[in-house]
Amino acid sequence: MNTVSNVGVNIAEKATLIWNVADMLRGPFKPHEYGLVILPMTVVKRFHDCLLPTHEKVLETYEKVKTLEVVDGFLTRASGYQFYNISKYTFETLLADPENIEANFKDYLAGFSGNVQDVLAKFDFDNIIKRMVESNTLYLVIKEFNSVKGYLGPDKISAVDCGYVFEDLVRRFNESYGEEAGAHFTSRDIIYLMTDILLSDTQFSGQNITVYDMAMGTSQMLSCMEERIHALDQDATVTCFGQEFNPSTFAIAKADMMIRGGDPNNMRFGDTLSDDQFSGYKFDRIISNPPFGIDWKREQKAVEAEAKLGEAGRFAPGLPKISDGQQLFVLNGLAKLADDGKMAIVQNGSPLFSGDAGSGPSNIRQYILEHDWLDAIIQLSTDQFMNTGITTYIWVLCKEKPSYRAGKVQLIDASHCFEPRRKSIGTKRNDISDYCRSLIVQAYGEFQEGIVGDKDGIYCETKIFDTMEFGYNKIVVERPIRNAVTINDKTLAAFQEICRISNSIDLGQDAIHVSWSEYGSEKYPTQTSEELEEEIAMRLFYKILCSLKSEQPYLSVTEFEKLYNASPLNSVEGYLSVAKFTPFDPYQEYYGAIRPSRIKKYLDIHYFKDELSYFIFYDPNGEIATKKGKPIANTDLRDTENVPLKEDIDAYFAREVLPFAPDAWIDKSKTKVGYEIPMTRYFYEYQEPEASDAILNRIIGLENEISISLKELLHREENHG
Repeated sequence: MNTVSNVGVNIAEKATLIWNVADMLRGPFKPHEYGLVILPMTVVKRFHDCLLPTHEKVLETYEKVKTLEVVDGFLTRASGYQFYNISKYTFETLLADPENIEANFKDYLAGFSGNVQDVLAKFDFDNIIKRMVESNTLYLVIKEFNSVKGYLGPDKISAVDCGYVFEDLVRRFNESYGEEAGAHFTSRDIIYLMTDILLSDTQFSGQNITVYDMAMGTSQMLSCMEERIHALDQDATVTCFGQEFNPSTFAIAKADMMIRGGDPNNMRFGDTLSDDQFSGYKFDRIISNPPFGIDWKREQKAVEAEAKLGEAGRFAPGLPKISDGQQLFVLNGLAKLADDGKMAIVQNGSPLFSGDAGSGPSNIRQYILEHDWLDAIIQLSTDQFMNTGITTYIWVLCKEKPSYRAGKVQLIDASHCFEPRRKSIGTKRNDISDYCRSLIVQAYGEFQEGIVGDKDGIYCETKIFDTMEFGYNKIVVERPIRNAVTINDKTLAAFQEICRISNSIDLGQDAIHVSWSEYGSEKYPTQTSEELEEEIAMRLFYKILCSLKSEQPYLSVTEFEKLYNASPLNSVEGYLSVAKFTPFDPYQEYYGAIRPSRIKKYLDIHYFKDELSYFIFYDPNGEIATKKGKPIANTDLRDTENVPLKEDIDAYFAREVLPFAPDAWIDKSKTKVGYEIPMTRYFYEYQEPEASDAILNRIIGLENEISISLKELLHREENHG
């Protein structure tokens, strides 16, 4: 029997019946506000129906002990639960006095024990009651919840099933808000798979087992773990712990824990990343589906501060990118996992491979793998969650692996191990049925490579790798700068244009234009003698380059510089030969003769280092540029290679790089270690493309069908004509 499907139908039916109370709320409440009434009322009704059989006994006990300072112990024993209600009212008697429904209902709520009051406070229920009174809907809502369809007693609805009713209601509420309902909802089929994996190799002997969920929602993962453990060992004691940040789901979780008889103080409110409520705790089993693909900007300050504590905090290995905090939850779980503990946590694909070597995500993977804590990763099919159709993964982490699993990681591709749902819930179109779950658990337990199930139908596939398989050294491969000097019509014209725009020097004119300004009866050149000499030098530089013009590049910059310096034009005489002015010669009129001692600095090519750079281009055959005898790396040619950790870097480099780039070298100061787990690549199966003849025949067949259809259509039109 498929318990997942059957229970799912019962839950959906009960949740639908309860949600239909919304018919009473139309008008006074907007659709997205229905949950503000239905969720707390469902919790109150669950408390009511649990307490109803012992209601009279509690009232009798209260009358006997009400004068004592401490009465809680007497009343909880009388109720049979860790909570009670000392009000004389029940839903039945509330309805018998409609005129005083508000006062009586408030009296009923005030009669609950303090731990229930804490739950109701998270719903802000007082304001909701006020709105129901103002809209005359309070009586109608209580009446609906008191009907047969609203009955939530433990004799009809188990603790686990009621938890799922709560979650279904939360889902509907969040959908009406347009929120990510899946952040609070993990379907039972996935939870049962996680519990069975976590408990598959557990040796039970009536011991106490602590279970923790760091993002518990309405705590159904904890409920299922407790249910599964007791199914395997009735004598085992299960102590559940959970933390939740959403007030409504936290209230439901705490209420659920009280009804199940657990310690409600173990259900704690707060943000797990920034307000850890279980610092210093260690747990035997951790099960969780934290939010993925959601940023941690809100928690950034607290998380970064804790990361600075190093090993004294939870986040020493590294921090993921700010846009996705799911790896932070993994680190939180590892910090709380007992030395022989085991954790199952749902993740999307990002933690498998996001982040380069040396980045936070990669360092987190390195931390997990080098400690040999990663036991297995199970890839689920798409469309397994109601709010996302993406592929998801269950990471199984173990602090103390069995010897046969030590140093190994098991990857299970269960993407073909599902059964389609008859009716989808959001984007959840697939279920992990009992049969599918048994295949996955079998594959995990056998720890052997191969296929479990029917390859042509439902199956999963296992591959096993050494931990080091996922590690690599990221090396930086450098290539030298190889430059050549190109002096041709194109580069000379480009340089001429640069001088015209940048320096206002027109190298196309034979003479330097000199501007004058007048001061009284005197005339003065606007350019200084230094500025004029600089322009003369630039004209000489350009003239020498023109004399060295060549169709072929100069492959050695050093040799070109020697040719330049040796040019006959590169002299005092050459300099003076280009010192031509218009309309006046400022040296004759104003500055006096050009002094040769000032010319010498212009006769060295290195003076024109910046200008020469316009003519230097990369050339694979060019001379290697060096600095202090070492080649200068060309950043444009810089490349990286990921060398498997198992392989010698130098041997890899000699085999994979040097044959194609003989001048390359490794900058070993930049080598970083990285880890990634490319699940898709490991399970990829080549699909041979359809043969061209088959495609052609298919196209011809389609053309023939179209031709026949057209002929029939035309024939009918002719007959009608």
